Amino acid sequence: MDEGVTEHFTHQGRTMAYHRHARAADAPAPSRGGRPFLLVHGIGMGRAVYAELAAELSAHGTVYSVDLPGFGDSPEPQTPLSIPETGDFMAAFICEQQLQDPVLVGHSMGGQVVAEIHARHPELSSTGVLIAPAVNQAERTAARQALRMVQDLAGESPKVLALGTAQYAKAGPRWFFKKMRQMLDHRIEESLPHIQADVMVLRGEKDRVCPRPWTQQITDLLPQGRMEEIPDRGHEAVIRTSQPAAEIILNRLRDRQTG
Repeated sequence: MDEGVTEHFTHQGRTMAYHRHARAADAPAPSRGGRPFLLVHGIGMGRAVYAELAAELSAHGTVYSVDLPGFGDSPEPQTPLSIPETGDFMAAFICEQQLQDPVLVGHSMGGQVVAEIHARHPELSSTGVLIAPAVNQAERTAARQALRMVQDLAGESPKVLALGTAQYAKAGPRWFFKKMRQMLDHRIEESLPHIQADVMVLRGEKDRVCPRPWTQQITDLLPQGRMEEIPDRGHEAVIRTSQPAAEIILNRLRDRQTG
């Protein structure tokens, strides 16, 4: 796979680092002409958590994985954007990059951002993937979310723990809690009925942060929603191994092409 290129996007005084994984040169011709993918990470994380998923998807289209402002290698702005404002920021990125109908993939808080892109800018994308979308409305407090995350990470692989620790350290506690307030204030369930895109909702079978009833509620609110579960995975489903999520996403795209 091409090692990719790290670049920067600046809009209204905020700068975002992103990585562009070029389509594999040896991919079949239909894949080389495939749609682009845009990967949006969750709170405290960065584009590093998507490295393996980006590698899987890059055989089927150019992949853009981002560090939202204040996370990963992106500088911290003076004030955080709300989730809807972050959706607008990402919409500006899509337009600036001239991405044609990208597949939008968001994990946890990134799912909130992807939902807002679809709801507020429906012309930009016809396909979305919400992986463990936040925040379960029955547990919308920082204390409860922290408890569920600790429970979910118990027994998690060293790889997941090491990567998560490094990413959280980059963001720092002050910025993390600023964004946590934005994440908890957001009501994804209010935006979902306005989304006309085809959206797949994924959750790890063992996810304590994003329980099955909440995931089902999200799916039911989507005019074109479908839910899938990844066996033997928790909230960080795409970090431990990317292959199951990549396979589900690509199969869904194939189904849409042939349907």
